[in-house]
Amino acid sequence: MNTASFKSMLGTAVLGCAFLTPAHAATASPKPGAAAAAPCAPLLQHNFLRLQDEKPQTLCQYSGKVLLVVNTASFCGFTAQYKGLEALHAKYRDKGLVVLGFPSNDFSQETGSNKEIADFCENTFGVKFPMFTKSSVSGKTANPLFKQLAEWTGSAPRWNFHKYLISRDGQEVSSFATSVDPGNSAFLRDIEKKLLAK
Repeated sequence: MNTASFKSMLGTAVLGCAFLTPAHAATASPKPGAAAAAPCAPLLQHNFLRLQDEKPQTLCQYSGKVLLVVNTASFCGFTAQYKGLEALHAKYRDKGLVVLGFPSNDFSQETGSNKEIADFCENTFGVKFPMFTKSSVSGKTANPLFKQLAEWTGSAPRWNFHKYLISRDGQEVSSFATSVDPGNSAFLRDIEKKLLAK
């Protein structure tokens, strides 16, 4: 490879995965002895602020993982699902599952500040899975990720703790209603099936 080609490739790489298409990502060669990074699927090309410190995060960092995306609330009859979601995160984390929490006041049950939500989740349920700042998850004001998830599945959240399960390649999404408990056997089978897929 000549110097000009190398500089051109390096310039493309530093743009960040939020701007790379899978085709571009496939042209970059991994370092010797390193595993190739998974390309960032269009569904993950979003940035959100982390709940605890409001620092920007790209969802591309979860490329190649099975993602469980959930809209949450602190004062809901289903808030106890936090415990089950954290248990899932702990049980399957090493196999490639990441739970992502998106607090929302769309259903008038998440009225606190981002700091209050973070403190509640950690102190009450020991939540360690990634969570993001409060945003809308339904209707015209839904954040971009939830808009896409609703379009892909034909199912938008109708209440807190709606769940979307995204395959490792970001191409398949399953939707689960609020009433589906994180410990539901059929739900667990779907998670395990997606974890086994490469």
